Amino acid sequence: MTSNKYILNWIDEMAAMCGPDKIVWIDGSDAQRDALREEACSTGEMIKLNQDLLPGCYLHKTAVNDVARVEGRTFICTKTKEDAGNINNWMEPSECYSKLSKLYKNSMKGRTMYVIPYSMGIVGSDFAKYGIELTDSIYVVLNMLIMTRVGNDVLDAIGDSADYIKGLHSKADLDEANRYIVHFPEDNTIWSVNSGYGGNVLLGKKCFALRIASFLGRKEGWMAEHMLILGVEYPNGDIKYVTAAFPSACGKTNLAMLIPPVSYREKGYKVWTVGDDIAWLRIGKDGRLWAMNPENGFFGVAPGTNEKSNPNALATTREGAIFTNVCHNLENNTVWWEGLDKNPPHNAENWRGEIWDYTKYDKADKVGTSGAHPNSRFTAKATNCPCLSKEFNNPAGVPVSAIVFGGRRAKTAPLVYQSTSWQNGTFVGSIMASETTAAASGAVGVVRRDPMAMRPFVGYNMGDYWAHWLNMGRLIPHAPKIFHVNWFRTDDEGNFIWPGFGDNLRVLEWILARCDGKVGADITPIGYVPKAEDINIEGLDITVDTIKELLSVDKEAWLADVKNIREFYALVGDRVPDTLYDELDALEARLSD
Repeated sequence: MTSNKYILNWIDEMAAMCGPDKIVWIDGSDAQRDALREEACSTGEMIKLNQDLLPGCYLHKTAVNDVARVEGRTFICTKTKEDAGNINNWMEPSECYSKLSKLYKNSMKGRTMYVIPYSMGIVGSDFAKYGIELTDSIYVVLNMLIMTRVGNDVLDAIGDSADYIKGLHSKADLDEANRYIVHFPEDNTIWSVNSGYGGNVLLGKKCFALRIASFLGRKEGWMAEHMLILGVEYPNGDIKYVTAAFPSACGKTNLAMLIPPVSYREKGYKVWTVGDDIAWLRIGKDGRLWAMNPENGFFGVAPGTNEKSNPNALATTREGAIFTNVCHNLENNTVWWEGLDKNPPHNAENWRGEIWDYTKYDKADKVGTSGAHPNSRFTAKATNCPCLSKEFNNPAGVPVSAIVFGGRRAKTAPLVYQSTSWQNGTFVGSIMASETTAAASGAVGVVRRDPMAMRPFVGYNMGDYWAHWLNMGRLIPHAPKIFHVNWFRTDDEGNFIWPGFGDNLRVLEWILARCDGKVGADITPIGYVPKAEDINIEGLDITVDTIKELLSVDKEAWLADVKNIREFYALVGDRVPDTLYDELDALEARLSD
């Protein structure tokens, strides 16, 4: 409990609006957690799984209309529309408060309001930011106990201050037409109503750690980014740290938990996971940029996770995990999902809770015929991860040598290239994109710009966000170098040329060698590209000529891309920094030369 009048008055106000039967404070203790698990199982909110095979693991199914983040129902509520920007949905704050207050009215009647004091980051560290989430969902409580640092020490850290993020969540009626996830960055407030899906209701995650935190970072001189953090350990014991931003479906989690190729492992290389999703970045006393993972767990996509694709991620799920919308294997009371193995259960319930016939699975209708929903999830403790960095709980974070941007491009972007400066690197991040391809023909589909992989997550105007990036570059005495990678170049038949997965370490090796000034590069119109012989292909069925093809820059393809970039900048609007237009003009001139 606390005597903080700001917290107590706010809770009284929210309780008066939501009308819960009682209020329970979450203290982070194992005893309270276990009691909540038992209560959730008694009501059917959770299913206790086979404790011999999956100790401490539980299954939850959301409403069938509530299975993913809802970008169309996600709002940034700033005083002016311009401050939210054209990329975000906007609603005037007083209008939004009024509209949602009606939805919250008595929404918790007959329910309990749980008060969750939590920290993003190590409590007491320079990085840490604190929040309190009010919720009527035990599922939310149990997930927040995994994903964040919860307990009375958070209340002690807040003390008598009003400096904390106020989060209110109610399942209400789970009414899809009145589902809202709204952010008031100028008020340090998040409201979520009529959803029970993790991405919409675990308010410490995207809502706080990216949308609100990006706004705070701009105001306070730091950065909140949609980035993994990993460490590469060399045979001599040195460890270099990299952050990397990728749009969805570009292998972000696999890279975060990368297992080196056999030839590298034999030499003593290791990769350590600091974070798989979010990085907060601050300038250290040494003038370098330092990164910290504000989360305490992983909220991962289950389908496709297996012993081959990501054994480290799979290992994190084997104890104390919560599975959401996966297939329930009734044969042994465990879970299954597409891509886990080639042995689907014959006696099972699908993600909808219906008896599932695995023989009817149709790839063209995954949602309708799959055992697990394509966006089904696992929530797991970071401490379960076999490759978790020993620096995970370091309150200072880790020093960043390189920032890596990535996308999925069939022909345009080379395997890897380096920006020519921080300013140019910011431009490279601003034009990040992925595209759909027809696998049989390699035909290029629709290009979707996702700058810094932050398009759905910037809590203010995207143009101002880019300006903040440019400004940070002027403030960091010893800034990391910035790179772009593309694991997804294809041949004329649409087949991927680069093997990816663990072999991506070969590219990271070149990136870090560049950061240390140990290897040269060729200058091209888009930036520095490796000399083909400097990419280690030992043990790969790939020739130097193939690497040359992967590193080639197609000027015509890039010139076509320039037009698309200008259209995207126009969409972002008149707050795009002139500096980025200068970079774009210079790129076009170099390509036309």
